Amino acid sequence: MKHSHLIRHRLAQALIVSALVSPFAASSARAAATLTPLQSADPMVGTDGHGHTYPGATVPFGMVQLSPDTRTESWDGCSGYHYSDSTIQGFSHTHLTGTGCGDLGDIMLMPTVGDVHFDLGTPGNGYISRFSHARETASPGDYKVFLEDPKVAVELTATNRCGFHKYTFPRTDSAHIVLDLAHGIGNNPYDGGITIENNRTISGYKKTNGWSSNRSIFFVMEFSKPFSTVALAQDDQRFAEGSTTAKGNHLKAVVNYATRAGESVLVKVGISGTSIEGARKNLAAEIPGFDFDATRTAAQQMWSKSLGAVQIDTPDPHIRRTFYSNLYLSHLAPILFNDVDGAYMGMDHKVHTGGGFQNYTEFSMWDTYRAEHPLLTIVEPNRVNDMVSTMLAEYNENGLHSTPIWPLWGGETFCMIGYHSVPVIVDAYFKGFKGFDPEQAYQAMRDTAMQDRSGLATYKTLGYVASQPGEQATSKTLEYSFDDWCLARMAKALGHDDDAQMFLTRAASYRNQFDSRIQFMRGRKADGSWRAHFVDNGLVGDEYTEADAWQYAFAAQQDVPGMIQLYGGDAGFIRKMDAMFAASSKINTGIPDITGRIGQFAQGDEQCHHVSYLYDYAGAPWKTQARVREVMSKFYDDSPAGQCGNDDCGQMSAWYVFSAIGFYPVNPASGVYVLGSPVVSKATIHLDKSLGGRTFTLIAANNSPKNIYIQSATLNGKPMARAWFTHKDLLAGGVLRLTMGPKPNTMWGKPVAARPPLSMPASYQYAALPAPSEPDKLVTFTVPIRVAAGSDENIGDFMADPNIKDGGISSNGAAIDTSVPNAAPAGVYQGERYADDLTYAYAVPVGKTYTVRLHFAELFDSDPGMRIENIQINGKPALTDFEILKAAGGMNKAIVKEFSGITPGPDGKIRIRVSAAPGSPDQNAKLSGLEILPG
Repeated sequence: MKHSHLIRHRLAQALIVSALVSPFAASSARAAATLTPLQSADPMVGTDGHGHTYPGATVPFGMVQLSPDTRTESWDGCSGYHYSDSTIQGFSHTHLTGTGCGDLGDIMLMPTVGDVHFDLGTPGNGYISRFSHARETASPGDYKVFLEDPKVAVELTATNRCGFHKYTFPRTDSAHIVLDLAHGIGNNPYDGGITIENNRTISGYKKTNGWSSNRSIFFVMEFSKPFSTVALAQDDQRFAEGSTTAKGNHLKAVVNYATRAGESVLVKVGISGTSIEGARKNLAAEIPGFDFDATRTAAQQMWSKSLGAVQIDTPDPHIRRTFYSNLYLSHLAPILFNDVDGAYMGMDHKVHTGGGFQNYTEFSMWDTYRAEHPLLTIVEPNRVNDMVSTMLAEYNENGLHSTPIWPLWGGETFCMIGYHSVPVIVDAYFKGFKGFDPEQAYQAMRDTAMQDRSGLATYKTLGYVASQPGEQATSKTLEYSFDDWCLARMAKALGHDDDAQMFLTRAASYRNQFDSRIQFMRGRKADGSWRAHFVDNGLVGDEYTEADAWQYAFAAQQDVPGMIQLYGGDAGFIRKMDAMFAASSKINTGIPDITGRIGQFAQGDEQCHHVSYLYDYAGAPWKTQARVREVMSKFYDDSPAGQCGNDDCGQMSAWYVFSAIGFYPVNPASGVYVLGSPVVSKATIHLDKSLGGRTFTLIAANNSPKNIYIQSATLNGKPMARAWFTHKDLLAGGVLRLTMGPKPNTMWGKPVAARPPLSMPASYQYAALPAPSEPDKLVTFTVPIRVAAGSDENIGDFMADPNIKDGGISSNGAAIDTSVPNAAPAGVYQGERYADDLTYAYAVPVGKTYTVRLHFAELFDSDPGMRIENIQINGKPALTDFEILKAAGGMNKAIVKEFSGITPGPDGKIRIRVSAAPGSPDQNAKLSGLEILPG
């Protein structure tokens, strides 16, 4: 392969093998082991595949992420960069890390040479340029690349709130730097302004709508060399010569120079979420001069301090680079979101001052409550109080009666489910972080949990979220119940005993979704009946959030012992876990998030991150040890494709950081760490002075790729038979020594007394489980056949088809234009069954011809060309490269396609196959309804 990082990775692996016979290789491995944490971290990790990370320059949790943009659309373009690309559009100052939605990409600069272009164009005929990974390097706080078309060397570094560019030009009279405010990643700018203050200073602002709506960013940039001339443009049309101000949308500017060969022009850019003057203050405070090297050194020193919080020993340079690259990625979010004077743009779109804390944003709560935030309580404790204070300020500002769900740059995206700021706050409180008012925090969290939004109304009254197509009800119940356990714990600590009992009852709500007949968590309707159409590897995005029933089968992080009993005790639970890992990996819905699969276990999305560790709770830690090692080996490495799924603001990386050093917070608000199997030989955590300043060291004696099983353990020299320890143990410092071997010690950690402690009170009385379901019954259809493909319920003459198990169902309540001839009731078009490939088959009387009508409406993909599908009837093409959006003329419009003269196949059935067209960006084909009519 051509990727230099991939080649390096494979060479590193070969190095370990050849070290056994080659003294030179052995010395090289020793040299790799002496690299500092800073030298071992590679920001390129996660930029290929579906990692969605960026390689550019930033500092830990910095507001500026100065990075190259190679694309601005597509799912794999969420960060603005993908390793497979070969052109760079420019260098913008804000980027998301590892998300599944795109936004930001603000204030882009791009050096060019030759004719002035205000559009990207093509290489040589626009300001986009080709580049090669052979001339691209990235390290923490530093990024370099050579742009092949203008022959410009680019170097980037950053401070907390400023980006610093160094452009080294060839000899030319036509050197330019383009400022592009129209550029953005997955968003739409709607206003902006540029002011040429003098021949070295430009200021302005930009407003956009995207994932975060009504977002504003302000900037001031200063150039080391006065520019000779400047031009402004809007929609790529030049303003009159001499113009110094521009206001409106899609604004750009070009500054012009004559340069000597090897002459560098420096540009320093301060940004702000509050005002131009805020950006000016940030720039003056953080980069007062034009000393690029000093700024880069300061950034590297910040990274050295953060990465040095954990020191590891390993003979494998691949593991060393993988570890520190993941530790690096876990320090990219959340990000600072205030000016140097403390001012920030609040969730009420007002500027707030005097809060007394550093404000943060980009909280990917659904992901990061699991391991990222628990990791920060260990390695970045001085940020924890500020992050909690931010969450409480957002609650006070947003007017939504909700602690933050997924806040981004002053807006609430409401992305994902649950109210997972709760475990983050509760974990901080019980770990001794007291830089916030605990009673105020509790009341804010309680208010959040008592609302009626997103299924909470039925959750509160029924004990579960009532299921209906597209509601993701089972997932919501399971996640609300974990958050409520956290609330119960804090309520008890603060003396709110009645609340504690209420939330403890809600914490057991996960049991209301357990169907003992099929041994899965599944949907229940408001009347208490089980929702039909159950399939264990489907219902993705319908009953389950980015998952199927397997990935939510073990979701009760707050009550693992209680969950074990649901599956019949230790043996039954272990059988169910083993079955998950052994099952087919097929999922009936084409969703790119569910990656990193071993059977139905999926490491590439967060629902399963704690699951490998659950064997510890059933007395089989050796199975956890084997599975955790397998996951690390299969799905993490030091190449650009070294993340098996979206890094999700550091959660995917935080899982590896914990697991590589041997333990994980299964219940992240319990203060308990469960042991796995470390891949390092030694890990030393240097605790901050605010935590006591001690060190906690884990030693894995005799560790190797074969010696993956714990034989015995000691803590501070005393035998330790249990497969867990506490946060208090960690803060006390000391040495946890594990002796590793090639065969499992099946007795170590097996006794009940050695297992992680109960989370629910030992005396807690569970309510009875719901009555088990009855087996599904096949339904026979007779002509005329009318099927509502995206519904569990009949809609007029259109019947639900419980026989269809493939694919998933999505729906929304949008008003549908049904003015086309032969349209079905509007409700038929408000739902859809979707999959990469699914077939409907119905037996009909032979010897007759039939008319087939297919019903469609585009409910979700508003961008042209996203969803293209093919339809076959009895194996013959009926619709090829069919795009619903185009055919219907827009969103939420019914379209009916009719085919006459259809005869049944040899088996007496009419088969309608719906499949995604090759190359369709969205690989989920869909159908809203169908009819098979006489004649």
